[in-house]
Amino acid sequence: MSPIVVAAFYKFVPLQDLEGLQSSLDALCMAEGLRGIILIAPEGINGTVAGTRAGIDALLGHLRSGPAFADLLPKESACERMPFHRMKVRLKKEIVTLGVPEVSPRERVGTYVPPARWNDLLADPEVLLVDTRNVYETRLGTFEGAVDPGIQNFSDFPAWVRQNLDPARHRKVAMFCTGGIRCEKATSFMLQEGFESVFHLEGGILKYLEEVPKETSRWRGDCFVFDQRVALDHGLAPGDHTLCFGCQNPITPADRQSPLFEAGVCCPYCHAQVSAETRAGRRERARQMELARARGAAHIGDDA
Repeated sequence: MSPIVVAAFYKFVPLQDLEGLQSSLDALCMAEGLRGIILIAPEGINGTVAGTRAGIDALLGHLRSGPAFADLLPKESACERMPFHRMKVRLKKEIVTLGVPEVSPRERVGTYVPPARWNDLLADPEVLLVDTRNVYETRLGTFEGAVDPGIQNFSDFPAWVRQNLDPARHRKVAMFCTGGIRCEKATSFMLQEGFESVFHLEGGILKYLEEVPKETSRWRGDCFVFDQRVALDHGLAPGDHTLCFGCQNPITPADRQSPLFEAGVCCPYCHAQVSAETRAGRRERARQMELARARGAAHIGDDA
């Protein structure tokens, strides 16, 4: 079988008739057998979609047929199994939620640094490196020397900046995220807060892992992705991670050895919060999935 193509894309651009765009994309994706998620908001589009080469090309061709997305540049990778269960096209207030309405990457954004020049920037002792991702993502991997804000959601980032960073002391700030979209807003916000020299990794971690050889890389660990592949390594190869069915935290091989881990039930991060009744229900679900596998039948949500 041909490998499945995974295309991730975003663009900040003013959009109107969101319902019409939603309807057309939903119909096209269903017709082409695509799965994934596309978010549409007045500020633009953000999506990760998987399917055949022909299906992905049909989607990208449809988007690029209009002036709003004529220059849309997706980041693509391949996998052997479909990484999404279904297709969703949703309308949102923001395509990535920062919660600061006046921030607009279309008007002002930080300096893009291509992956080939990222290591040189990090070698500057005056640069403060900040990981803008959530704590469950940073736990799997990050750049050496990066500050981890320890946030649960991207919308927590503004408060963390205001409490911990100072434009007078932190004169050069470099930031990174998975694919670049969060840093678009993060750098725009930082400039608004008075920080003068703000940089971000162009194309995000995924582009860095694709282009920079592992031998010279300053990345340590794996990069969390928001699909059933869970995490990717250099060359965008899938790592050995799974998702906890209960809390959706990424689970490492070490986590799976914990006595607090039970496949399909709980993990070390949610074990204490799962009631006996919930455990019983999840065990029954896992049993039904095993029975379905034995019959050679599909079971929704089965990643085995």
